[in-house]
Amino acid sequence: MSVFRVAADLVVALHGAFALFVALGALLAFRWRRVMWAHVPAAAWGMLIEFSGWACPLTPLENALRLRAGDAVYSGDFIQHYVVPALYPANLTRETQLAIGSAALLFNVLMYCCLFHRRGHAL
Repeated sequence: MSVFRVAADLVVALHGAFALFVALGALLAFRWRRVMWAHVPAAAWGMLIEFSGWACPLTPLENALRLRAGDAVYSGDFIQHYVVPALYPANLTRETQLAIGSAALLFNVLMYCCLFHRRGHAL
C-alpha cells in the first residue's frame, strides 16, 4: 500500500470527523462547555462551505494524494462523494447542499440556545 494512499485515507477520516464535529459538536458543549470555542468557528466554516458552494480544501488534498498513489480521483466535493450516496439516492444538487447547510445551522442554533438557557446565559 502506497504512503500516498494511506495519507489520502487519513484525509478522508479527518474530513469525516470534521464534518461530524460541525454537525454534532454542539452536543459536546452540553458536557464540555469549552468545546464551543472550537465548535462555533468550525461550524461557521462548514456552513460557509455549504452555503457558498465552495469545496473544502481537504477535497483537493485528498485527490492530489490519490493521484500520487496512482488511484482514481473524483469530481465534486466530500459530501457529494461520500455522504450523499449514503443518505440520498440522487446526486447532490444545490438545493440539497443548501438544505444540508440550513439543517446544520438550525440544529446548532437550537443546541446553543438550549445550552445558554440551561447555563443561565453564562459562558
